Amino acid sequence: MKLVLASNNAHKLLELQVLLGPLGLQLITQGALGISEAEEPHDTFIENALAKARHAAAHAGAPAIADDSGLCVDALGGRPGVKSARYATLFGQSESDESNNRVLFEHMLGQANRKARFVSALVAVRSADDPEPLVAFGRWAGEVLQAPMGEGGFGYDPLVLIPSLGCSVAQLRPEVKNEHSHRALAAQQMLQLMREVWFA
Repeated sequence: MKLVLASNNAHKLLELQVLLGPLGLQLITQGALGISEAEEPHDTFIENALAKARHAAAHAGAPAIADDSGLCVDALGGRPGVKSARYATLFGQSESDESNNRVLFEHMLGQANRKARFVSALVAVRSADDPEPLVAFGRWAGEVLQAPMGEGGFGYDPLVLIPSLGCSVAQLRPEVKNEHSHRALAAQQMLQLMREVWFA
């Protein structure tokens, strides 16, 4: 079964292809089908993921899945949140992982509370007007570091320590990340939902 991924993010494609592999799904990015990015006007991960999934399904005429994810930092009132990918642009800087990490680091200077969570909302629809979207949610607890650690991963991975694993996300091997991450947790739920609802 082909499933349109409502993203052009190569990292997400690779992660989700592995995580949803047990169902034999073939993920194809919306960009490969000439589908533009959807608007993400909402304040919650779930609402944005649903909007993206419906947009991709409508233009592809096929089932679609969307992930909306980011980093929520307690000391910053949950920011960067749904604006994680473009956080730096809110402060007049370029949209890049490096800029986002620099801005987050600056905003965390002097903050005693370093608690944070990576969050992922996964939404899958059989069609644009599917009345029963499948919704899965994953949270991965961590702490914002005082300095970057590690060379792997992407996004905020170098700045987030996972206490239960004793290292930053950027220091994890991909297969370890795919076992523990917020997206992995959401994908495990999504696998079960798809088995129960779509493939029963």
